[in-house]
Amino acid sequence: MSSSQLTSISEVQGTGCVLRGDDIDTDRIIPARFMKDITFDAMGEHLFEDARKAAKGNHPLDDERFLGSDILVVGKNFGCGSSREHAPQSLMRFGFRAFIGESFADIFAGNCCSLGLVCITLPETDAETLRESIELDPEQPVGIDVADQTVTFRGGQLQGTIPDGTRDRLLQGHWNATSLLLDAADAIERTAEKLSYVRGY
Repeated sequence: MSSSQLTSISEVQGTGCVLRGDDIDTDRIIPARFMKDITFDAMGEHLFEDARKAAKGNHPLDDERFLGSDILVVGKNFGCGSSREHAPQSLMRFGFRAFIGESFADIFAGNCCSLGLVCITLPETDAETLRESIELDPEQPVGIDVADQTVTFRGGQLQGTIPDGTRDRLLQGHWNATSLLLDAADAIERTAEKLSYVRGY
């Protein structure tokens, strides 16, 4: 298979935004009423809409220190609840390219991988160290190395975890199902030619 259409994701570099709290579910990430939209185009506009309204400007996503952040740093069991793919879509369209947390809901993490978004977990103590550091210095660079499964920040380097299958998909560019199909177009055509029911007899 050629790799013309495949995009490897080996690292994410940027600044971080800290969102505290455990068990943040997909309905909080993107309220269900926005799921009626035909496309995902405007999903980023409604990210954490209800929580942000309730916070009256004091939500982390509205904190000027975190504006333009690439990496969202969360707590335990982020993305739990229903399996809606709208949640990672809204996060991506808001501008996030990766997530660092203590744990992620499995379906949420799988939906993230399918969009090329990186989820990496850290032990509780390390995650808190990172959150505190970013809150003190939001402009510091934060980096994720997918192959080494590490997070770098002002305080040094932390060892994280990315499931083997997910890590391989990201590194090999196999996270994008559409690109995989496009890359395999010739092989698909050759196989189709051998199938009588495809040829019509």
